[in-house]
Amino acid sequence: MHGSTMSDVAPREAPAKNMVWIPEGEFLMGSEQFYPEERPVRRMAVEGFWMDEHPVTVAEFRRFVKATGYVTWAEIAPDAADYPGAHPELLVPGSLVFRPTSGPVDLDNYRHWWTWTPGAQWRQPEGPGSTLHGRELHPVTHVAHRDALAYAEWAGKRLPTEVQWERAARGGLEGKVFCWGDEFAPRGRMMANTWQGEFPWDNRLLDGYERTSPVKRFPPNGYGLYDMAGNVWEWTADLFTADRSQPQGSCCSPESGRQPGDGMPRRVTKGGSHLCAPNYCLRYRPAARQGEAVDTTTSHIGFRCISAAQAPSGGPGG
Repeated sequence: MHGSTMSDVAPREAPAKNMVWIPEGEFLMGSEQFYPEERPVRRMAVEGFWMDEHPVTVAEFRRFVKATGYVTWAEIAPDAADYPGAHPELLVPGSLVFRPTSGPVDLDNYRHWWTWTPGAQWRQPEGPGSTLHGRELHPVTHVAHRDALAYAEWAGKRLPTEVQWERAARGGLEGKVFCWGDEFAPRGRMMANTWQGEFPWDNRLLDGYERTSPVKRFPPNGYGLYDMAGNVWEWTADLFTADRSQPQGSCCSPESGRQPGDGMPRRVTKGGSHLCAPNYCLRYRPAARQGEAVDTTTSHIGFRCISAAQAPSGGPGG
């Protein structure tokens, strides 16, 4: 930066509860070391903005649903006309749930570990019979892109762009592999909820969690943001394109919740999840990116919101 601007310094008060200020500045976006879709490294400039310090939780999303009566995408039976060729048993409300395999499988076929589960949705993350009891502070899951947009609008916020998200995730560190530096587990300390072991069958649980974890259980990055790596993938506002290179496609998740490869628009997701493992999906890094069909709902995708420097003009703010 050259000189000081008004957005260098955080406004006096956050526009909503539990938001942190991401200062204006330039940073190196992308990576040359890992997957093709992250290339090339380029210098980007970002205006200052506020960001939720953690992903939207079950409790926060529940308040939104209670206030508005909102019905999520996974709770609505799909229209057969929108999914030509889909099996009739898929044309019911439901979502994709991760099921570990009993041993090594072909990693080119995500159907080994993703199961279309009728009745699975944000209130029943593993399907009928599962509950949110004890998970109020976990990130909400099984939300499609439009569900994230609806929550953001209600809260007087918006979804971050990919550039904003990556700027925030780096926490002021330049060119580091992870949000906290270059070492995965400094001094043996686990820094994020990821998969340790061989995906999708051997999870050693060194971080203490098999599925999602409560927010803020791992150290924050340099900007005071939690869970910018692992736990759940996070929707962004940007369409996914392969302008920079040929994408490798989705790693630990399918391209679409109801009919993979159906041509639905894809949006960028960032951050990786608790299912990311070095042997398959080393994407719990700021530079990592993935394109998800906008109708995708799974047990490992959530979101967080941002706000401009000024307070929102309406909505509940929190």
